[in-house]
Amino acid sequence: MKKRKAPGRFYRIGISLMQFAQIFPNEETVEEWFEDVLWPTGRVCGHCGGIDTYRTKNCKPLPYRCRDCKRYFTIKTGTVLAQSPLPLLKWAWAIYLDVTNIKGVSSMKLHRDIGVCQKTAWYMQHRIRETFRVKGRKMLGPVEIDEAHFGGKGNKNTLAVAIKDRSSGRVVAQTITDKTKATLQGVIKENVDSGATHYTDGHASYKGLPNHEAVTHSIGEYVRKMAHVNGVESFWNLLKRAHMGTFHKMSPKHFNRYVSEFAGRHNIRSLDTIDQMEWVLINMVGKRIKYKDLTA
Repeated sequence: MKKRKAPGRFYRIGISLMQFAQIFPNEETVEEWFEDVLWPTGRVCGHCGGIDTYRTKNCKPLPYRCRDCKRYFTIKTGTVLAQSPLPLLKWAWAIYLDVTNIKGVSSMKLHRDIGVCQKTAWYMQHRIRETFRVKGRKMLGPVEIDEAHFGGKGNKNTLAVAIKDRSSGRVVAQTITDKTKATLQGVIKENVDSGATHYTDGHASYKGLPNHEAVTHSIGEYVRKMAHVNGVESFWNLLKRAHMGTFHKMSPKHFNRYVSEFAGRHNIRSLDTIDQMEWVLINMVGKRIKYKDLTA
């Protein structure tokens, strides 16, 4: 398969709506881009990973077939988009809108913007959120750690903890069941190198961490030389603004997906728009999420 130059390479940093429409004017252009990103060295079967493939006549029942496993496939096969009947152009727009809106996109807005029903838009967004659920290396630090409450009056309260690596700027965040020492320090141990410096607030559950400094918010202490959690609090503030202004309600059942999405978008924010979109595409491979599992 001939390697094509991916579209959008002349647009750096940001891509406007009009530029995006020019880069991806039709389904064929988007399909070429998907194949360039997901099959950079040639077509690969999404079922078995075989490379001995061919295009079927009239693209029926599907456009490609693998000679190794004898199965038909598309560019969506083996990705989180598997079995989606939506055209790739709608998916490209959904990905673009997701990575370029710092406070996210509600399913109500997405369904109006790309012309799908609200349930479909909601399912699309959760598929995209699944791409941000990636495991990185342990943080070398120094790190800032802070927990947050979400839900508010009349809603079930949800707890989450976030860790920000000052050296790389990377954030890891996840929901937690409680703020006990075992829970919080378990998350920290899983994601932070033991030799790192830990900066936290004065919560008792952080006591005993190695190389630990804390600021005591209860007495008005927020910064003491290098000890503060301002960076990780900025991450929470953005998610809280999105909670109130974009989504209005994020169910406890799916809250961890929102947390992962915002941490993931934070971690790729320095990339150009087209590179952010390609990052999402690459991380769609090998993942699957079914509607019935989301709504069970």
